[in-house]
Amino acid sequence: MNAPGNSSAAKPTVFVVDDEPMLLELAAVIIRPLGCEVRTFRDPETALKEFSITRPELVLTDYAMGRMSGMDLVRECRRLNPRQKIILVSGTVDEHVFSDAPAKPDHFLSKPYQLQELTDCVRDLLAA
Repeated sequence: MNAPGNSSAAKPTVFVVDDEPMLLELAAVIIRPLGCEVRTFRDPETALKEFSITRPELVLTDYAMGRMSGMDLVRECRRLNPRQKIILVSGTVDEHVFSDAPAKPDHFLSKPYQLQELTDCVRDLLAA
């Protein structure tokens, strides 16, 4: 992650994908102060289209979202960029949902997550 005050380096871009507008805004409010540019998406299909144009440093996605799940998004992001850093969040499933999946997120957070959990996870993945 870029050092604070280092204006010559671009801010890392984080995509936040969730079909709940309030949760999108909450995640953005938590992540922006970490020195990130946050792009929010209410559906994974739109995020995936933008992913091909703007390669984010990190993708934070909800699991349960309409036609395309967070795991579908994880799989597609990994197909386009095998080293993509991804956090999966869910209030409906646990880590077992991806135990047998060929493409796994880097980290899983259960909703409701604590502010510190999310900030620590974002910092760790961006620093890796």
